Amino acid sequence: MADQGACLVIGAGDDTGAAIARAFAREGYTACITRRPRHADALEALAGSIRDEGGAARAFPSDAREEEAMAALIDTIEDEVGPLEVAVFNIGANVHFPIRETTARVYRKVWEMAAFAGFLMGREAARVMVPRGRGTILFTGATASVRGQAGFSAFSGAKHAVRALAQSMARELGPANIHVAHVVVDGAIDSNFIRETFSDHVDEMRARDGILSPEEIAKNYVWLHKQQRSAWTHELDLRPWAEKW
Repeated sequence: MADQGACLVIGAGDDTGAAIARAFAREGYTACITRRPRHADALEALAGSIRDEGGAARAFPSDAREEEAMAALIDTIEDEVGPLEVAVFNIGANVHFPIRETTARVYRKVWEMAAFAGFLMGREAARVMVPRGRGTILFTGATASVRGQAGFSAFSGAKHAVRALAQSMARELGPANIHVAHVVVDGAIDSNFIRETFSDHVDEMRARDGILSPEEIAKNYVWLHKQQRSAWTHELDLRPWAEKW
């Protein structure tokens, strides 16, 4: 039975986001999961599976890029579920376009999904957490958060922006007892995309622990939330031991 309050996961997809939601549900939080409305069926299926495992979960299909929708989502969680204790921003928006083929529409859309939506979540989470004097806000980063790569100008720009957002929020909100951290996930994740794209190599990568497990990633998010504030981590790098960096 959930009694720890709510954990919001923005970008609760089939892999990392789902694992994070499950991990917090096992800790007694109500997993409040969201994806865009076109994924409503998959989102409800995830919420149902968490409940089947004995956890508490609510599905909230919404577009994280919409300011009014994000504010309403936080208010609904506070009113219907409980105090928001953890907010996780996990939208990826990883796309590859050579710079000469990157349209303004592509760049703007990637920024909206992977950066602007993170700002909206962070602001709205802070709005309800600061008056209580507690809470954790976590942002999922990537290799692109710390270095740009050829063909990933839009993605790298957005991920750099999220990292800067997390750093700024950590400095501003830390004195209010709000723990803000950015997680650099540096390497291939054992996800549907990777399994489909590199089907000939996934088994070998798993056998030598050369691919990031969503479940192991999720354990670190729970650990960050549980940290005692005398030794908070504000940026955490996660990568397989075999990853080049």
